[in-house]
Amino acid sequence: MLEGHQTSGNELTAARKNTEKVVGQADVSEPKGRALMGTFRRIVSDFVEASPVEERGVLPVALEDRTATNYFSYFWIWASMNINLLPITFGMLGPGYGLGLRDCALVIIFFCLLTAAIPAYLGTLGPKTGLRQMIQARFSFGRYLVSVPVILNLATLTGFCVVTCVIGGQCLSAVAGGSLTPAVGIVIMGVLALLISFCGYDVLHQYERFAWIPALIAIIIATGCGGSGLTKQAPTEPATAGGVLSFGMIMASYMIPYACLASDFTTYLNPKFSSLRLFLYGFTGLVIPSILLMILGAAIAGAISSNPEWQDGYDTTQVGGVLAAMLSRAGGFGKFVVVVLSLTLLGNFAATMYSITLNFQILIPQLVVIPRYMFSVVVAAIVIPVSVKAAEAFFSNLENFVSLIGYWSAAFVAVLIIEHNVFRSGRYDTYDQDSWNVASRLPWGVAALAASALSFALVIPSMSQVWFEGPIAKKSGDIGFEMAFAVTAVLYIPFRFLEKRLSGR
Repeated sequence: MLEGHQTSGNELTAARKNTEKVVGQADVSEPKGRALMGTFRRIVSDFVEASPVEERGVLPVALEDRTATNYFSYFWIWASMNINLLPITFGMLGPGYGLGLRDCALVIIFFCLLTAAIPAYLGTLGPKTGLRQMIQARFSFGRYLVSVPVILNLATLTGFCVVTCVIGGQCLSAVAGGSLTPAVGIVIMGVLALLISFCGYDVLHQYERFAWIPALIAIIIATGCGGSGLTKQAPTEPATAGGVLSFGMIMASYMIPYACLASDFTTYLNPKFSSLRLFLYGFTGLVIPSILLMILGAAIAGAISSNPEWQDGYDTTQVGGVLAAMLSRAGGFGKFVVVVLSLTLLGNFAATMYSITLNFQILIPQLVVIPRYMFSVVVAAIVIPVSVKAAEAFFSNLENFVSLIGYWSAAFVAVLIIEHNVFRSGRYDTYDQDSWNVASRLPWGVAALAASALSFALVIPSMSQVWFEGPIAKKSGDIGFEMAFAVTAVLYIPFRFLEKRLSGR
């Protein structure tokens, strides 16, 4: 069990009173219906006190509460989030860009190593500052303008929840042989993820610590059963620069958004631990399973057309159907393995839902008085019906979704990295916990938002999508996320200097 982060009822009450004072300083009115909320809290208080449910939400974690010492959990939480079917599904997009297995593998390795460093690095700020990731963003985007990246992050995280929910639902449907529709499977996945996310940090860390074990065993079994089919790779044309960079964009869109929630998983860790070692734990937890499983996904996609049973399974329930076909020779045990594979997605699903619940409170500060776990129910109520709709054309919806999220997230992380290393000189004490919700003590955020927005003057011509291909992308392929990161970083430096001179913050 993690130590030093479980908040007692008295501590939480005191923390909320302090937060209400800060909210008052920020000139935010007290929410109506507080009496009703108090009644509700009394009803659930016995349950909360008797359970490992985390209630703190986005409140900063004081130094004396940052006492957890199981630092290697930072490796396990990333590993468990990626030892599942999600990276396999992303890898399956590679052959769609005209790439053979070798070329897919090279793109996956290079772009994953390049982009995984960003979330691993930002996660090291959590123990030093005691602030959640999007709360840290207020120290560059400001108290109010941070709402823009928070909304984009909510859309991105919800999108990932939809993807994992659909994949899991399809797997459960494939095992049932038609007696269970994908919609019912999606509901089952949503409810199970809700139960884990509802409890919060402690239960999440404990779940992620062990969830990878059955996931890894099931993936090895599926790969072994389908090994002979994997060798039947469909022939492909020589790789093109456009195909390589466009598939690289998919890899970046998978990795970089993790940076928007990295510190959410480290805020209770003791800050005395080496940041370099913590970075290495996060980096290896991200890249090792992601690279291997994305390459496996590319191999599966490249062999579908050469294996009639796999093609039939893909045509019915897509990812779930292919896995069921790969394990068909194992009979009933093969169906059990597919069920296990579907449940492996809960590690990613629940962790993402956990960060969404925090982002709700960041977006609307008045919601800080509502227990964090209640937002898990809201997220599940949104994700389940959207997933049912998205499942109707899953891979096309997936490609359209991931092709966009890399652009804004690359611009966002560029601002955070420049702010921390250039304007705060890498000093963690400049993130004043007493100022996290007080607009007059935070930057305006104009420099951050302007630099991010203006970068799209070059991002848009560099985009290569089904619905649009810019003039730069026609010659080079999709280099949108590279442009977003580089241009935002260059623009933010003079913009921030000017903002500091005018505002004094």
